Amino acid sequence: MNCRKIVKDVLAAGRSHLLEPEAYQICDEFKITYPQFIYISNAEDGVEAARSIGFPVAIKVVSPQIIHKTDAGGVVTNIQSEEQFSDAYDTMLQNVRKNAPDAEINGVIVQKSMPKGVEVAVGGLRDLQFGPVVMFGAGGILIEVLQDASFRLAPLDREEALRQIKETRIYKVLQGVRRNEPSDIEALADLLVNVGDLLVDTPEISELDFNPVLAYPDRYAVVDARIILSR
Repeated sequence: MNCRKIVKDVLAAGRSHLLEPEAYQICDEFKITYPQFIYISNAEDGVEAARSIGFPVAIKVVSPQIIHKTDAGGVVTNIQSEEQFSDAYDTMLQNVRKNAPDAEINGVIVQKSMPKGVEVAVGGLRDLQFGPVVMFGAGGILIEVLQDASFRLAPLDREEALRQIKETRIYKVLQGVRRNEPSDIEALADLLVNVGDLLVDTPEISELDFNPVLAYPDRYAVVDARIILSR
């Protein structure tokens, strides 16, 4: 399923934000990488999916009404075994039904848990005057604490993306501190270029949020993807 069809179907369904599996399908089309996942609808299939992916795994609820899954209790990370999976699955759904009782639960994502990396954030927005804009900065919980971000108009090339990354404070961490290896900054620059292309090619996207993006010495991974549409 291509990007245009996904966007058309989501808007036709009366929704303004993509479900996470839909967002990852769009990531595929624009060569944006993310951890392996399987979309399931019950605990038994979830255990099989976790076994196939390999522990540890994370699980995340999929619901049209839940944009911020953590706030609704819809995320459990670092599940280490089949026994732990079943308990985590049941507890997560109980929490979601308690915190968002009106939410429709479409299913659950079982996703490979990623090792620790440098957390950055990549975002996109559509400015009424300037058009599509790409954001890069510190990610995870630090995005609100440090407010470390740099912006560029899309589209942009790799050289401009590298300059954007170097404007941030998190860049020093990406270069490697103490015993940590430098992160793959070239790969992050490619991510910014691809996000810019996504925003340009898909004018219905009003907001895009990849946070956290985990940066490693040889790659990156978009661990959570949120895409908001407007007509």
